[in-house]
Amino acid sequence: QLQVVESGGGLVQPGGSLRLSCAASTFALEDYAVGWFRQAPGKQREEIACIPYGGTYQNYADSVKGRFTISRNKTKNTMSLQMKSLRAEDTSVLYCGTVGRSAACVIASVIYWGRGTKVTVSS
Repeated sequence: QLQVVESGGGLVQPGGSLRLSCAASTFALEDYAVGWFRQAPGKQREEIACIPYGGTYQNYADSVKGRFTISRNKTKNTMSLQMKSLRAEDTSVLYCGTVGRSAACVIASVIYWGRGTKVTVSS
């Protein structure tokens, strides 16, 4: 059984917005750092947004800073990624992941991965 599951991907026009969600059912997301990662066609997976464990702030990759917003909902035990001003180069598979409290929010430290959800930005 998957520990986390993404949803909300789809087709959106350039300049449009899309909101992704990630749900956990076997553990509390608040006990981990949580992040979003993406992999574009023919490219390596990259970190794009993260909320460190116990943190009250968010980290973003330069490529998405100012356009994407990561958040966590304790009641629903979910995390979200609000994306706006989308560009063609944002086309990718988006993954959510969790990181232990003592580790940096990077791909190599992810404990649980979702299977991914595809975001396509095209007119």
